[in-house]
Amino acid sequence: MGVANGATMGLDGTYGQQRTAQAGRSAAVPPQRGVPFDLAAWVDEPRPEAAPGVFRYGYRPLDPARTKDADVPAGPLLLRAGLNLLVAWPAEIYGVWLAYYLIDLFGLPKPSTEAPALLLLLLLHAVALTLAIRFFGRMGRWAEVWRRWVAPLLARTVTHEEPTAAAARAGAQAGAKAGAQPAPAHADPWSGLRHGGAHLAAAGLDAAAVGDVDYVRIQRAWETVQADPALLPAFTEEVTARGGAACAHPSEARDLPGRSARHDLLTRQVRLGTAQDVVKNPLAHRAAAFALDPALLGTSLLAVGPAGTGKTTRLARPVAEALCLQALAGTACAVVIGSADADLGPDEWYDVVIAPGDPGTAYGLDLCGAAKDVDEAAARLADALLPDELAARAESARIALQQTVGPFHAAYRRYPGVRELRTLLSGDAGSWAALEAALREAGKDAAHEPDLRHRERQHGRADDPGALLADRLALLDRPAFAGCFPGPDTANDTGNVTASVTANDTAPGTGAKPAFAMRALDHPLRVRVKLPESSHPEAARILSRLVVGQFVQATAVREERALFAGLVVDDASAALDAHTVRGLQRMRRGNAGAVLLLRTLVDLPEALRTPLFGAVGCRMAFPGIAPWDGRLFSEAWGTHLVQETAVTHAPDTSGGLLRRMGRAGRKALSGTTAQTASITTRDVERHRWSPSDLAHALPTGHAVISLTTVDGEQVTPVLVDLRS
Repeated sequence: MGVANGATMGLDGTYGQQRTAQAGRSAAVPPQRGVPFDLAAWVDEPRPEAAPGVFRYGYRPLDPARTKDADVPAGPLLLRAGLNLLVAWPAEIYGVWLAYYLIDLFGLPKPSTEAPALLLLLLLHAVALTLAIRFFGRMGRWAEVWRRWVAPLLARTVTHEEPTAAAARAGAQAGAKAGAQPAPAHADPWSGLRHGGAHLAAAGLDAAAVGDVDYVRIQRAWETVQADPALLPAFTEEVTARGGAACAHPSEARDLPGRSARHDLLTRQVRLGTAQDVVKNPLAHRAAAFALDPALLGTSLLAVGPAGTGKTTRLARPVAEALCLQALAGTACAVVIGSADADLGPDEWYDVVIAPGDPGTAYGLDLCGAAKDVDEAAARLADALLPDELAARAESARIALQQTVGPFHAAYRRYPGVRELRTLLSGDAGSWAALEAALREAGKDAAHEPDLRHRERQHGRADDPGALLADRLALLDRPAFAGCFPGPDTANDTGNVTASVTANDTAPGTGAKPAFAMRALDHPLRVRVKLPESSHPEAARILSRLVVGQFVQATAVREERALFAGLVVDDASAALDAHTVRGLQRMRRGNAGAVLLLRTLVDLPEALRTPLFGAVGCRMAFPGIAPWDGRLFSEAWGTHLVQETAVTHAPDTSGGLLRRMGRAGRKALSGTTAQTASITTRDVERHRWSPSDLAHALPTGHAVISLTTVDGEQVTPVLVDLRS
């Protein structure tokens, strides 16, 4: 990490004063390209094993012996410490007097001269003081007082020295040493290459400018070389020729412009804030930096909070930024969905930007691009087209769409465009005649004859699901969406997606755009889908549900599962259906996960709320959520045992005649009856976070989050300050 004049480089490229993290916790991570970056120091920084959610870069675990009193409130702790201090001094003096008394009692010899007598006195005082500190310090918990208040006060005193004194000392050191201090020695970041036969590549990287993204990307390529030594010559040639730009992402990008969050790409963590040092938090997380990584995102995360509480800026954007950086490093692929004006990063962060309704967008969306099976593609499209209130007709709609898309794909070897599908579903006679002729020409009319006849009988009936689907497709068949979806003039086969993304061509002679297919998640792509929520809100709901459904569908069948596939949905209220909720749990096996943001659970159908809570492993509540939303969080987080003290008052009837006469006089004078107090302490179950706490007690800029890793390890709810 670059250091100048006792200051550390901040994440915004500026320099700020060094800060000692509470109890020796996390340090800041050097961020973006364009500022001095000490690669060796960054790689050499300790990253000890820690509980899930703890930012491991520079993390210093607390000594467990020093945290046993962390739950004691400040008032009783200071009172007990002060009382023991008052008793300790007289006890020490009494101990010295007792020692002299025992010497006289047993007739032991005393020093006859002044110096040995003084030495004996000092020795006795030292022994008595040590015993007093050990005995009364343990009872008074002086070590915890030192940890909470004395040590931080001393740290601030040392850090905030007078500028003149610091400058004078720095000048004196510089004059005495005639130069700057030598940099501390760090481990060789390229030792694996140097000792693995790629010493020329390591030498070239020593002289090149290498950032954290470059380092992780090249190290991942080196792991591939170690698995297949035949690639060593090509790897050495590539690294020698290109240095830090070797093995680059297809976009040739090596970092993200405007990168702002704190990342550690070696552990694949993004820092979101600081866990608060409060009793409700687990001991391992108190005062530690809080972070997310693919091991947690792989179980999917549900975040609920009203608008303006920071869900997008403090959760969705940092996670999207982390996924995009990991895609550049070759370890992830990212799909980010939100409205066109959502703050999810600039377009330069992404390889593919799909913005239906924007004539300047370069890419369209393949409506059936996630499925390898025609019936499955039709079923997912039907689920996306139907609104929640028509979910009861979902099965008949799936069958109708399968009976239409199947014959069309068999006849033309492609999926129908929006307008083609709409005319077929509405029962247009000319379209059906052309389809039957194409099937006969392809020699497949007999196989699809039952589907064609069934659809023919359905046309014109009041309960025909085709008419309903045609009306829904009309929302996408708008002039504003021209060229955004594949049609008869657009090649549907987007199997080689990386080539399509890099070429960025349109179909010759047409205004059609290359269509992105979700099955491209085998590649480290960064995809941004901008929904036209302002101009076409219902179409935006259809597209949101379609893209999320395709993502779930694609992650289940993709072949390259070494890449983590991350999905971020800024507003998931329209994106979830029963099929998607069931697919969230299956995504864990496919090394994929989703971050779903909701303003309130009321936006979802009631039948989906409880299953959604059970499907996700991480749950996050922001300030101001409704009590009925807080109830689901409270129930999901369960209860724990707490000690409850009950005080019972009863009239005092004890004693003889004199005591009863005294109580009668007291009652006559004061008007109150003398009572006895009975104190009972018992263990009772209480909610970790009650609905009332979540709705009214969370501070602004904070959130409560529970975690589950893909391995099943769980972390109880943690209160996190997202501003620090």
